[in-house]
Amino acid sequence: MDPKQTLPSLVIKGRTIKVPIIQGGMGVGVSLSPLASAVAEEGGVGIVSSAALDRLITKRTGKKHTTYEAVFEEISQAKAKGGVSGINIMVALIKTYEDTVKASIDAGADVIISGAGLPLGLPVVKNPGDTALIPIVSSARALELICKKWERVGYRPDAVVLEGPLAGGHLGFKFEDIYLDSNKLENLLPPVKEMAEKYGDFPVIAAGGIYTHDDIVRFLKMGADGVQMGTRFLVTRESSATDEYKQAVINAGKEDIIVAQNPGSPCGLPFMVIKESPSFQNALQKKRKPRCDKGYVLRPDREGNFNQCRARLDNGGNFCICNGLLSSAGYNPDQEAPLYTVGANGYRVDKLTTVKELIAELTGKTNQSC
Repeated sequence: MDPKQTLPSLVIKGRTIKVPIIQGGMGVGVSLSPLASAVAEEGGVGIVSSAALDRLITKRTGKKHTTYEAVFEEISQAKAKGGVSGINIMVALIKTYEDTVKASIDAGADVIISGAGLPLGLPVVKNPGDTALIPIVSSARALELICKKWERVGYRPDAVVLEGPLAGGHLGFKFEDIYLDSNKLENLLPPVKEMAEKYGDFPVIAAGGIYTHDDIVRFLKMGADGVQMGTRFLVTRESSATDEYKQAVINAGKEDIIVAQNPGSPCGLPFMVIKESPSFQNALQKKRKPRCDKGYVLRPDREGNFNQCRARLDNGGNFCICNGLLSSAGYNPDQEAPLYTVGANGYRVDKLTTVKELIAELTGKTNQSC
């Protein structure tokens, strides 16, 4: 076997991370403390997804939790065994965004990663103290907008995640722009790296479609300081996805993973999905009765009342992302069919593994997956 290149450490806000791999924040309920703490123990950055934590932790403990309480508890659990861990917070979750940020900082999260929209107001929610603030972007232009906005309050990103169009979940591109050569991750990286250097030379984390040790080495040689990977951690024993979700990924072929548009996510962003997901199929065939009983992605109307959602009245153009993803985490499968999201390379996953085995593979200590 050819010797594999040793991966360098990653430094974010003065904190040294042994393995330059950030586990992607997969919501709803896939990235919880068992997965995040396992990744942190192996030297990477473990990430909890904030989406629907109040319901998930309430169900797990049998005790009613507010968003703040659930976030505080889950981050505390993720940090209990040491290492570096934090949380992914979607900007699109407007109603719970500020409470989630405050709880994350109060619980001592090492990092807050924020995307699904531009986190322009993140630094002013609460003094982050030692918590690193890391936006997710899909272009140099978006990063510059964030840097200019944050500069006004005397802050700059502690790192940035550059997410290309092969990532799972929501994508930060117009549907018609996803497959342009200019939007390939390797082509997005140089201008984003240049922008990061311009505004303080903070680390750039490449994400979307990175699958093997060799992929990691390639992007590090191109100028990335680290990588973020979600799909590889989805089908691990420590992931909180249901067995059915994990098996759906293992069974998926390349042609089974698509970017959903119509029906699509009510957030309005392109969304990578396994097309045989029951929730997606129900929306496609207009079998789902439109309703909204979770409301995580509700937006305010002109009077400020949170009651706007594309999936609330329409049973064909959009699937209910709240209920679909909750079902894929085993929360309410009797109420709504599950929705399975995965990155474009998900078809390459052919078995269940452990975080320890996966990190060993990704750092070049064992044979790589094909």
